[in-house]
Amino acid sequence: MIKQTAGRDGLGDLAPKFAQLNDDVLFGQVWSREDRLSLRDRSMITVVALVSKGITDNSLKYHIQNAKNHGVTKTEMVEIITHIAFYVGWPHAWAVFPMVREVYAQDAVNAKEPLFGLGQPNDAYAAYFIGQSYLNPLTTQGVAVCNVTFEPRCRNNWHIHHGGGQILLCTDGEGWYQQWGQSARSLHPGDVVYIPPEVKHWHGAAEDWFSHVAIEIPAPDASNEWLEPVSDEEYNMLTQLQTEE
Repeated sequence: MIKQTAGRDGLGDLAPKFAQLNDDVLFGQVWSREDRLSLRDRSMITVVALVSKGITDNSLKYHIQNAKNHGVTKTEMVEIITHIAFYVGWPHAWAVFPMVREVYAQDAVNAKEPLFGLGQPNDAYAAYFIGQSYLNPLTTQGVAVCNVTFEPRCRNNWHIHHGGGQILLCTDGEGWYQQWGQSARSLHPGDVVYIPPEVKHWHGAAEDWFSHVAIEIPAPDASNEWLEPVSDEEYNMLTQLQTEE
C-alpha cells in the first residue's frame, strides 16, 4: 500500500477529514490496486486528467514526477501531451510543456558517460523495457557485444535466451539481476553475471543509472523470448528491501 502523508502535512490542521481521505483512501486504497491497473498507467491517466482540467499547479508537477518515477520516459510524456492536445485544448497542452521540461531536466544532468559510451536510445526494443534504455554496439564480429545503459528504475521484461546464453559485465552505477524463482541480486561495477540458456530472468537499473556490457554466447538458431514486464510492485519491493538494509 502507498504511504502518503501530503494531505496530513498540508491540511491536517485545517481539514483533517479531507487530509485523511486524500492519504488513506485516494492514495492508500485506490492507487494501491496494482492488480487491476499498474502505478505507471495510473500516473499517466492522472496527468491526462489534470491537464484536461487546465491544472498547472504543483499537483500536476507532482504527478509528472510520479509518472517519471514509475518508468514514463520523457519521449512518452511529450507524446502523451501532444496526443491529448487535440482533445483537451491546445493551450492546456502548451502550458504544461515547461513543467515537463523541468521535471525531466535532471536526466541530462545525472546521466554520466558510461565507460563504453551511452550510444543511442534503444528504440528497437523499447516495447520490452519499462523506462528509457540506450544501446551502444561495440562489435558484431564473431560475438555480438553491446553496451546497454538504463536510466534510473529502467528494467527489461522477463525474458529467456534460447540456444545460447549471455554474459553481463557491469561497468557503471547500480542495478539488479533476477532469475525466476530466486532472490534478486544487486549489481555493481566489476560484477559478472552468467545467464544460462533457457532461464527466465530480467535485469536493469536500481535508483541510479546503470550500464553493463552484454555478450551474446553464440549458438545455432539462438533467439530471445520476451515475456511479461517486471511490475512496479515487484520492483518497489526490491528497492524497499535495499533501503531497509
